Amino acid sequence: QVRLVESGGGLVQSGESLRLSCEASGTIWSIVRMGWYRQTPGLQRELVAVVTTGSTDIQYSDSVRGRFTVSRDDAKRMVYLQMNDLRPGDTSNYRCYVRVRQNAYSPPNDYWGQGTQVTVSS
Repeated sequence: QVRLVESGGGLVQSGESLRLSCEASGTIWSIVRMGWYRQTPGLQRELVAVVTTGSTDIQYSDSVRGRFTVSRDDAKRMVYLQMNDLRPGDTSNYRCYVRVRQNAYSPPNDYWGQGTQVTVSS
């Protein structure tokens, strides 16, 4: 199994910044993708930012591009999300995501963290 532990959420005012961190552990042979989604009650889960191995491909939601930066440290099996210029519309539960191979022969699987709450007041 794979375990994801997020940290860094909190309550901030509009315009402020937060940095989320996520560490992956468990049975991991290789990490294909890492990133962040957010889940707001009543709405569909939304991709925020994901990055592939070697950071060769990075995707951002249109709503966060230019304000958020995703990065990863493969040696530490960690992914980060630097969030600047936060807005009330960014309020959500941010969930860490990884796609991993647990051995050389099996297809990759997706795993999700429990999430960390980010609340932005106006």
